[in-house]
Formats: sequence, structure tokens, C-alpha cells
Amino acid sequence: MAGLRLGPLLRHVDWDTGGSATIWVEADRPCTAEVRCADGAGGSARTFQITGHHYALIPVTGLTAGTATAYEVLLDGVPVWPEPGGRFPPSTIAVPAVGGGPGRPAPGLRVTFGSCRQAAPPAGRRGPHGADALDTRAARLAADPSEPRPDLLLLLGDQVYADQLSKETRRWLAARRDLREAPGAQVADYQEYTRLYDESWGDPEIRWLLSTVPSLHMFDDHDVIDDWNTSAAWQAEMRATPWWPERVLSGLMSYWVYQHLGNLSPAELAADPLYAAVRATPDGTDALRAFAAAADADPASVRWSYRRDFGRTRLLMVDTRAARVLAEDGRAMLDPAEQRWLRENALSGHGGYDHLLIGSSLPWLMPPLIHDAEVWNAALCRGERGQRWARIGEDLRRRSDLEHWAAFPASFAALSDLIEEVGTGPKAPATVAVLSGDVHHAYVAEPLIPSTARVFQLTCSPVHNSIHTLVKWGFRLGWSRLGRWLGRGFSRHGRTGRPPLSWRRTGGPWFGNQLMTLTLAGREARLRLDQARSSRAGARLVTVLDRRLTGAE
Repeated sequence: MAGLRLGPLLRHVDWDTGGSATIWVEADRPCTAEVRCADGAGGSARTFQITGHHYALIPVTGLTAGTATAYEVLLDGVPVWPEPGGRFPPSTIAVPAVGGGPGRPAPGLRVTFGSCRQAAPPAGRRGPHGADALDTRAARLAADPSEPRPDLLLLLGDQVYADQLSKETRRWLAARRDLREAPGAQVADYQEYTRLYDESWGDPEIRWLLSTVPSLHMFDDHDVIDDWNTSAAWQAEMRATPWWPERVLSGLMSYWVYQHLGNLSPAELAADPLYAAVRATPDGTDALRAFAAAADADPASVRWSYRRDFGRTRLLMVDTRAARVLAEDGRAMLDPAEQRWLRENALSGHGGYDHLLIGSSLPWLMPPLIHDAEVWNAALCRGERGQRWARIGEDLRRRSDLEHWAAFPASFAALSDLIEEVGTGPKAPATVAVLSGDVHHAYVAEPLIPSTARVFQLTCSPVHNSIHTLVKWGFRLGWSRLGRWLGRGFSRHGRTGRPPLSWRRTGGPWFGNQLMTLTLAGREARLRLDQARSSRAGARLVTVLDRRLTGAE
């Protein structure tokens, strides 16, 4: 009899017609996976196989707009979810009321987002990072039915850490292979990646939350390795390392299976040749390996970015890792095709949406000192001060993670120009917001541009991680007057000039395990930041920010 190994995860929910959704599961053997809803909706799919693991993305049809329906999962006709005697409420699929019109306003949208989540330790054990914000949010939602649930959970990178493993996973690896051989206590292959997802998504609170709140995902560096694609020199060194080819292929393969597939709509899945190929053969491993190899060799051949429209809110999730151009004389955060995709999707239907959200794992607007340091470093690395400084610059880039939008000055300028273009004029949305993580703290920043829309950089991380005290002080310095003065010194030495725009911090910095929630209704926007705090009574959420972003308070 087939068993449920991982999941279910509620992924795509249709906001256009309100009639469909997709649910991802992993089973322990080949089978037919089925979803049955309390209102009669449902669907089924046969599992496909990757390296001995069995997955299905189940299309659910017949859903009714404006309702929430409980569902169960069956494998070969046998119910496997909800688990018997479970302590969580039923998993549900909530479908928004579609459209608008007289007497029926378009539905609002509540988006919770964050990044950088190391798996929480098993129940009863204390970990090094304090209370897990996502765990704590899940427990609060499960305990209080009146607590508003997010309509969408955005996971903006570092869902798993392939290079920073828990004690339990290190012990599991040590029983599998000799950790004295490279890559040591890091993930080496696809099978070891599956362990990371088991550990992270098998957490009971997280498992329930992901079964009932739709989620969209994007990778960042730790999903593969720290500093992934930071520079051409870094990439050349890694490609010369014997263990790297299997690592990067396994990272891309596992991301496609566990995260990327669920980002796609049913129509996109139906048109995806790789999805068709892995389902058409008893074992799709070779097809997926070939795809991952091509994606690594020629990043422009694959698009990991995607667009979603939620009523009158548009979301563009942007790949800021694999889509890079790394040659020093042409460095870009996005390759030309990816840049065109971003521009076209931001401008198409301009005037037809009230809010534009750009999901970028890496922040666009950073503390000014750090921004100036990254622009200076990019100038050094391309040889503006000679080869000796170029070598120093490359070492600093890797040691200090100088690889955000500012480290790609032409891309920073292009994104800034696009945001100003979208946000200006009679067709401008009410807000344009870049949603980011990565930097292990939270803040709100606003550019000083003559736009019609309110423009924000909303940064929130970590969900469950930590930051050294010295780094905290570095970020605080980065926003200060002294930091701005020091940044001008970097600009003079690198001959980089001033940034193409100015910005100011209007909230934060906040440090701790945390999640941001952006609530959009009509042309209004509200932002909340919740932090997880540990106490003798257990973990709890504390709201440290709750304010309107548009209109009067």
C-alpha cells in the first residue's frame, strides 16, 4: 500500500476563474494520487519518478469561487491525509471571489513573505536560532480559527540550506558516506537534497500550513551553495571542483521538483515539454538531468522567473541567481532576455492593476554604505584601479557577500528606471513594492523619485536563522549619516559617481526571526511585521509594525 512521504502542499490557486488549484505530494512508491474535496471538486494524477522518488502534482477542478472547502488526499484509493488523530484543523482550499463590478468589489490580497529558513529542530529540542517564525505563525493559525490566514505565502529564497546542515542531517550523512571527503558536511547529490526537504517540510506545523495556504517559491544561493554565481572567477573555480557538477545538477533538479513545478499554472504545466517528458516515461531522471545540465551551462536557455496576477495585483517573481551575466565587462543581474521579460510583464496591461509586486530574493535598495561599497567593489573587480585592486576586490566580494543589485550597477539603474516608468503617470498603480529577503534583518525603504505611485523596498528575513552582533552594527552603520559619508569615500576611490537615485529608510532595521504581511484592498496597502519570540510558555508572535502604506492612518 502506498504511503504519503511528504506533503500535501497547496500550490497554484486560480484567481482568474476561481475553479482550479494544484496540490503537490511525494509518495513512497508509484501510485495514483487523488484529491477529493468536501464540495465534490477533485482531481487525480499518476506519480512520476525521479531517482527512485515518486511525485505527483494533482490538478483540482470544480472548485467554487468565494468558498473554502476541506480536502483529503488518497493514494490508490486509500485516504492518507489528513492523518488519523491529527491535531490540526482540516486542510482547505480557499478560492477567492472572482472579479469585481457593481456591488461586488474585486477581492483583496493578503501576502505573507520572508526568506532564509533553516529547519527547526525536532520538538523538545532547542536550536541555535530561536523560535521559527513560520512554525509560530502556523501554530497560531491552527489554534485560532478567527485569525486571518494569508491568501499567499511567498518564500523568497533559502528554503533549504545545502551548505549549512543540522546536527541530525550531519549524522545522517555520516552514516551514508565519509564526511572527510569533499564536499564534507554538505549536500552532495539528489538523494541528500531529499533529506533536506523531509526535514524542513516534514515539520508538523509547516506541513499543515503548506497544505492549506498557497505558496510560491524562488531560490537563492543557499538552496545550492553560498555565493552561488557571485562572479565569473567563482564560477570557474567551482566548475573545476570534482564534486561541484553533481551538486549543482542535484540542486537544480530538486528545486524543479519540489519548488518550481508548483509555481506554474495548469496551462503552463500543459505546455511544459519537460513536465510532459518526465511523466511519459517510467523514470524521468535522465530527462531532468539533461534539463538541469543545460540550465547550468546556458542559464539563458531556462526561465525560472514567473508572473502571477491576483485580481488587480500583479506579482513578478524574478530569478536573481541563475539568470546572471558574470563576465566582468558585461556583468548583469539579469541576462538580456530576462531583462526584456521583466520589462514586458511590468508594462503589459499597464493601468490594469492597482499594485505591482516584484519578488527579488536580493534587495534592490540597501543601506547606502553597503550600496556604495558594492558599486565600488564592482569597479575594482572590472579593473578600474588596476589588477592588484581587482584581485583584492574579488576576495572582498566573496568574503563580504557583495553581490546585490548594487553590485550590478547597470542592472540597478535599469530596475530603478523601470520602477519609475511603471509608477509615473495617470496609469500608475497605487504601489510598486520590491519584496526581498537574504540580509537577515527587516526594513522599509522608499526611493526619492517623482513617481505617482508609492514605491517601497520591503525586506524581511530571516524566517529562522540568526545574525552576528557585529553584522547588526554594520547594518545600523550603513543607514547612518556616518555610513553615508564613508560610502562617498568608496565612490571617490572607485570613481563610480553618485547612485542614479536616492532613498531613505522609513522603517527598521528590525532583527529577529520574522515575517512581513502585505494586505492589499482596492488601492490601499497595509504592512505588518511579526516577530517570533521565545518564552517559558512557548513561542509567540509579537507585532512590531502595523501601518498603512497608502492613504491616511
